[in-house]
Amino acid sequence: MQSQDLKHTMQNVIWDDAPVDVTEEVNFIWSIANKLRGPYQSDKYKNVIIPMTIIRRFECALEKTKPAVLQMVSTNPNIPDKVLYKAAGYSFYNKSRLSLNELLNDSANIAENFKSYLQGFSQNVKDIIANLEFEKEIIKMDKHNRLYGVVDAFSNVDLNPAIIDNVKMGYIFEDLIRRFSENAEAGDHYTGRDIIKVMVEILLAEGADDIFDDHKVVTVLDQACGTGGMLSTSYNWIKRFNNTAEVKLYGQEINPESFAMCVAEMLIKGEDADKVQHVDTMKTDSFPGQKMRFVIENPPFGQSWGGKDASEGVESAVKDEFDKAHSRFMAGLPGTGDMQLLFMQSAIDKMDDTNGRAAIIENGSPLFAGGTASGESQIRRYMLEHDLIEAIIALPTDLFYNTGIATYIWILSKNKREERQGKVQLIDATQLYHVLRKSLGKKRNEITAEDREAIVKLYADFTENENSKIFRNTEFMYREYAVMQPLQRSYAINKERIENMLAKGSLNSIYDEGKIAELQAKEDLSDKDKKKLDTLEGGQPLYEDIVTTLRNSVSDTLYLSPKEFEPILKAVLKPHAVELAVNKTLFSKIMDGLSLMDKTAEIQRDRKGNIIYDKETKDTEIVPFEENIDDYMTREVLPHIPDAKAFFEEDMSKKKPVIKTGAEIPFTRYFYKYVPPKASDELAQEFFALDKSVNERIAKLFGGAL
Repeated sequence: MQSQDLKHTMQNVIWDDAPVDVTEEVNFIWSIANKLRGPYQSDKYKNVIIPMTIIRRFECALEKTKPAVLQMVSTNPNIPDKVLYKAAGYSFYNKSRLSLNELLNDSANIAENFKSYLQGFSQNVKDIIANLEFEKEIIKMDKHNRLYGVVDAFSNVDLNPAIIDNVKMGYIFEDLIRRFSENAEAGDHYTGRDIIKVMVEILLAEGADDIFDDHKVVTVLDQACGTGGMLSTSYNWIKRFNNTAEVKLYGQEINPESFAMCVAEMLIKGEDADKVQHVDTMKTDSFPGQKMRFVIENPPFGQSWGGKDASEGVESAVKDEFDKAHSRFMAGLPGTGDMQLLFMQSAIDKMDDTNGRAAIIENGSPLFAGGTASGESQIRRYMLEHDLIEAIIALPTDLFYNTGIATYIWILSKNKREERQGKVQLIDATQLYHVLRKSLGKKRNEITAEDREAIVKLYADFTENENSKIFRNTEFMYREYAVMQPLQRSYAINKERIENMLAKGSLNSIYDEGKIAELQAKEDLSDKDKKKLDTLEGGQPLYEDIVTTLRNSVSDTLYLSPKEFEPILKAVLKPHAVELAVNKTLFSKIMDGLSLMDKTAEIQRDRKGNIIYDKETKDTEIVPFEENIDDYMTREVLPHIPDAKAFFEEDMSKKKPVIKTGAEIPFTRYFYKYVPPKASDELAQEFFALDKSVNERIAKLFGGAL
């Protein structure tokens, strides 16, 4: 396998914060794409560039030991893989006598020879290449006379691990990915090493003393592992401080190019590549029953898991998982337009129940999206009630290669230290960054070693200051109360009340022009729709008769209780008594339609003498979880509406529970800084100065004359 010296070098290089310059290598590789012009559109260059980079990387790694492998194969064609792995120095080999450079010696047969060369790799490498469907590209390039030039160019790229270590290779891969990322899937954001280092250092800053035990087995999972940057960084940090640790890396990745790069580097690092799976995490947990010491990931932002925009089979897989007795999605399903909180729950499920910890990057949506009963709110509530959220860190903007949006690191823990229990720390690190001398795509800022140290210190100190706030979990939970006023209504038969009744749709059950038009516009009517249409069309005469009767009975009399008004209305509608007897709710709807809220009217009560509250006055109050509702009402509501009453309508016993307890984390509210507006005199001076400047420029433009 790989030498200990090379492993030791890689472990230390990754924490060297000196800039890693891969410009020369990336520009050279990228220039090869020019040879593909014509047969390939620019968004398809990656179909060739990525596999060729991986193939050349493998070839360079094996160059020194390949003669020994060929000698063994010539002696014993059936020699076991394990023997060849040992001879190659890696957990892969190539037993073909060809190389990229040697393919150039037979240009007429370069395509077939190239395929033969690839077949010489061990099965694990062949699987990577097959997954990228690279044979199709060989045929296409050969057909369009591009294959020779591409092979020639790549044969001159030196990607030997002794020169280009895993860290530098990671940067090369990520820079290539960045250049392709303009056409990446929505929500895919490749994470720079500066961000990953912050995540790893915070993740391991506390609650992780056990990883320094001799020969400690440490499991690390990334459910959206991309090219493996987070896994590699975690590995190197742990091995840097405990070289005896056995770090086992697990990953899942849906993008075939990223997956291939990740597996390639895992093989070169001497890791078990079988622990990285090419699967959709929303569909499959590739490691069922395996709990992880650490989970670290950057799942896609705002990507649909359901509806027309979701990938095929994802919605049904998520719902099937949710229906299981012990679901990965234990707290609920968020809206179908964003799967971030599904990844969050899956991470919680994978965290070791004793001491599992996770660092997850999200955008702002998981903090506050959704109403009280929404899946998002209930997932947040679950995490708070189970004391899983240790800290949330707001990062600077413009850190990612293809997006400038605000992002947050969620630190989740199942082994909070005593001081953190029942609490959440919010950290504002938005100003802890340095501007890059040259932007990389949309990445204009970076987190330097100095910035990282400051962020980690804010977290580890666990004290309150301008950039660090600490709250009880219940700070972010709330109850939703319905507030209503007593039912007080006056009744009358006048022009205004009749129009109000019609606007409320009190007679729509017998005749509804809008519903009739809707049904008539349908091409195919069900039997139920036909019956409904016949009923509504047949009800027009009664509708018109009732309206006419009411309009012929208008008066100025105002009635302050239903008891007074009911006999009056029955007398007026006596000509329609038969129809009203058949449609028993119609009379109540007409009576209600002729009423208006009136504080001079009698307070209505039920048969037991209890006050009836008016649902039309219903308003909603969001009340902090720990606040007494009477105190809240006294302070916030009763000074304005003295007779209002609050109702907590949550009912979890129903088949479809009524949920009125929710959670949100309005992060920016806690760090808001008031900036007073400029004084009017100062604004006036600025205006006059601007006006003078404009006039001078106009005068200059027109030769000095206004």
